[in-house]
Amino acid sequence: MKYIDLRSDTVTMPTPKMRQAMAQAEVGDDVYRDDPTVKELEVLAARVTGHQAGLFVASGTMGNQLAIMTHTRRGDEIITGSNYHIVAHEVGAAAVLSNVSIRMIQHDNDLIYPQDIKAAVRSTDIHNPTTSLLSLENALSNGTVMPKDLMLENIDTAHSLGLKVHLDGARVFNAAVALDCDVKELTAPFDSVMFCLSKGLCSPIGSMLVGSTEFIERARKNRKLLGGGMRQAGILAAAGLISIHEMTKRLVDDHENAKKLASMLSDVKEADVFEQLRDINMVYFKLNVEHPEKLVDFAMTQGCKINPPGHGVFRVVTHNDISLNDIEAFVQIVKLFMKENPSAIT
Repeated sequence: MKYIDLRSDTVTMPTPKMRQAMAQAEVGDDVYRDDPTVKELEVLAARVTGHQAGLFVASGTMGNQLAIMTHTRRGDEIITGSNYHIVAHEVGAAAVLSNVSIRMIQHDNDLIYPQDIKAAVRSTDIHNPTTSLLSLENALSNGTVMPKDLMLENIDTAHSLGLKVHLDGARVFNAAVALDCDVKELTAPFDSVMFCLSKGLCSPIGSMLVGSTEFIERARKNRKLLGGGMRQAGILAAAGLISIHEMTKRLVDDHENAKKLASMLSDVKEADVFEQLRDINMVYFKLNVEHPEKLVDFAMTQGCKINPPGHGVFRVVTHNDISLNDIEAFVQIVKLFMKENPSAIT
């Protein structure tokens, strides 16, 4: 049975063109640095983001953690948002792998501002850790984007204070679509950037870490330390090339579908759509019912997969494998759920 899968844009299947490219990829041993397809992908990733060099890694988490490990020394402190991915979804890896502490910034909108950075940087007092890195997100995991001017001001502020700046750009191409700019405008000013090939871009595996040549050389050694050295990885890199060349250009379709989904859900009287979180391919909504979590199992019986709500809020994500018909079908599932559960209405 084919499910309508709205859990994330990580669930996309590789396209037929990707499968063909993977099957026919020219490969070598990437640890020996003689896999031509991996090298082509790394050069392309660096070029489109405005950096000198790139590194193919297994996941976004690995890319972020390599950046932290490469930019910092044991005992340092980094600054980032309290709800950002490296804090909330990477298993405390910064402490385990890099032995750094995290100074978290909290705002309701999850943005970081220059005054936050200035206040968070530690003094040189002997009792303090050394602040060495600011890590930003764009797009944010709450479905919004950081305005370009604010992002650039944050980078300038951090650099003026002697910090390196990393971008968790898992969905940075979505951010570029939302801000109507070339992705390079969002990525080139950073000291390092991670972006995912498997979030919305349909690759089955992989992310890219980009930065200066010297940074990437050190990150490559750290990747080996983490067990991330791969052999005939060109089979995977072949899909990544298509992700960058082609799949980035169709993300606008996902944004449009998310907009349509949000509009349709807004017509369901029991649904509250969070329009303030509607910058990219995500729709956040609440159902004004007694047990909204029951929608998850109900949707599954109707051929649709969604994640359980967090604090009562659902997130559904559009992607390459979601059509307008799928969106309409999901809205009908929500309506049917409400019809069959009238006692749940508060």
